Amino acid sequence: MKAIEVPAIVGAYLFEPTPYADERGFFCRTFDADVVRSVGLDPSIFVQDSVSRSVQGVLRGLHLRSGAGEAKLVRCSYGRIFDVVVDLRTDSPTYRNVAFFELSGDTQVTLYIPAGCAHGFQALTEIADTSYRIDRPHDPAEDVTIAFDDPELAIDWPLPVTSMSQRDREAPSLAEVLKQKES
Repeated sequence: MKAIEVPAIVGAYLFEPTPYADERGFFCRTFDADVVRSVGLDPSIFVQDSVSRSVQGVLRGLHLRSGAGEAKLVRCSYGRIFDVVVDLRTDSPTYRNVAFFELSGDTQVTLYIPAGCAHGFQALTEIADTSYRIDRPHDPAEDVTIAFDDPELAIDWPLPVTSMSQRDREAPSLAEVLKQKES
């Protein structure tokens, strides 16, 4: 497994495993504490694992946490997703940068998203399972959502949106979220 720095988002990394494939399928390590440590992250900070299953066209996000934020490892364990990260850390040299990734069950690449970045994804395949490993327990009172179609972000989602949560449909613009954050 190797760690690859994401230039568009300071502190973000892709963890690329080495799959061993044969006639049975494949095997690969999807988490390696030593590799995580090698980029200055403490692997013991991750306290909760979750998984979501989405059908093609489903959009989840853009989500982030208020307060101390939330760092996470995201991996598409089955299918494929179009993944988006927006750097909203005001002290970051990549503040407001947007980065896009295609994560897939075929590669098992894991994306590390630093606290203070918004995250969302769209399922590209009939079924897409997405695994999350987060660094603190979820607190719904800290949930923040940004409009997926905010013109300021100009995210070109690859498919028409087939479904999303009510919260995501009613999300405010980035400008509104930043204004609330300042007050």
